[in-house]
Amino acid sequence: MAIDTEPVIPGFHPDPSVCRAGEDYYLVCSSFEYFPGVPIFHSRDLVSWEQIGNVFTRTTQFDPAGVAPSTGIYAPTLRHHDGRFWLTTTIVNRIEDGQLIVHADDPAGPWSDPVFVPGTIGIDPDLAWDAGGNCYLTYKGFHDPGGIMQVRIDPFTGTKLGDIRGVWPGTGMAHPEAPHLYEIDGVWYLMIAEGGTERGHTVTIARGPAPSGPFEPCPDNPILTHRSTTHPVQNTGHGDLVRAADGSWWMVYLGVRPRGFTPGFHVIGRETFLAPVTWRDGWHVVGVADRPVPHRDRSFAEDFTRAVTHPRWITPAASAGSGFSCVRVTDLLWAAEASVSPGPEPSRLVLRLDDRHWYALVADGSSIAAVARIGDLEQTVGTVPASPGTVTLRIEAAEAPHEYAGPDEIVLSADGAELTRLDGRYLSTEVTGGFTGRVLCVERVLLFSYTSKA
Repeated sequence: MAIDTEPVIPGFHPDPSVCRAGEDYYLVCSSFEYFPGVPIFHSRDLVSWEQIGNVFTRTTQFDPAGVAPSTGIYAPTLRHHDGRFWLTTTIVNRIEDGQLIVHADDPAGPWSDPVFVPGTIGIDPDLAWDAGGNCYLTYKGFHDPGGIMQVRIDPFTGTKLGDIRGVWPGTGMAHPEAPHLYEIDGVWYLMIAEGGTERGHTVTIARGPAPSGPFEPCPDNPILTHRSTTHPVQNTGHGDLVRAADGSWWMVYLGVRPRGFTPGFHVIGRETFLAPVTWRDGWHVVGVADRPVPHRDRSFAEDFTRAVTHPRWITPAASAGSGFSCVRVTDLLWAAEASVSPGPEPSRLVLRLDDRHWYALVADGSSIAAVARIGDLEQTVGTVPASPGTVTLRIEAAEAPHEYAGPDEIVLSADGAELTRLDGRYLSTEVTGGFTGRVLCVERVLLFSYTSKA
């Protein structure tokens, strides 16, 4: 696969932000209603990434109680400045508190409790420092005049050190957002997303003499988009730039891989992609790299009879405090199995997009049921008697049955007996709405395994 058709971080990992510290690269993504929040990854080559933790691991940082699907933590920005790692983001359920900032000496954590910047009502904040050490918070504003807003701050306390001002309205497309501000060879570049995070998504850029501009737009905007093309990766945007140790420039950005009959359905969320960046006449040019993303088998197993410590496991806000644990789906085709010992309290293996859209296998002491929830409708679609002892629950994403079908077919089985096959389009963002992707969830299981299928 060429690098622009294969994600470097697959599955529900949207709104990537990246920074470099020496030879090491670190990257974070949005996490919305899930806890712990904001997964953080490490790489040495910008292609192979390993999750090293989560930024928000304490309820004093982010309390998920009562948080609805696709709310919670939006679009973080990660930066390394003066030997310290900084992250700014928005908890949309506390949007009136303004943008928040945390910091850490080690990107794997622990991270500080947040400070909020009062009056900065909006989303998608960014941090940048000038040569004099002044820190600028730039964000998508929701109050007049709207567009991209900026204020000078103390990042340790959240104190504003000047007035909030509008700095750029964008090029005229819908939803100017996701600003990132960079000083490069004495010139300040302001890169944003426009067009919305759906099929019209783009990246645009402007430059100016100071952090606050005035900004002139690039004559070749948008510098990245796949809109109105047949490219297999769509919705491309929300980019962030990083300069590699060898001096080359790269952009991480989000995209989706829609499949199935029109309008196309993406099911595992917005994913993180990578593109090379070159320069022409003082402007960024986003290209296509021909070096392949190495195929990676993302299969793994988890023993729930022991303490589970891998940072991949998260819990949706609706299940906060329960034993309901989830993991992001990272492949288009896959299989998951859970070994359970059915008892009076049911064991579950669930494929979830949100709390109103999921397919599940539910095992109690007498039966195993396949249950489908699609919006307001919930129905048992198949049952088998429960065998004594341990049983194996299996959910598989298989190829769609024909070209006019959805993106895939979800097969639910118990101890090798198929209970049902369900259309995968009903667990897609195009049906459910929102900003997340599929996760696999378990409750009261002994062992769990996930198998990637090429």
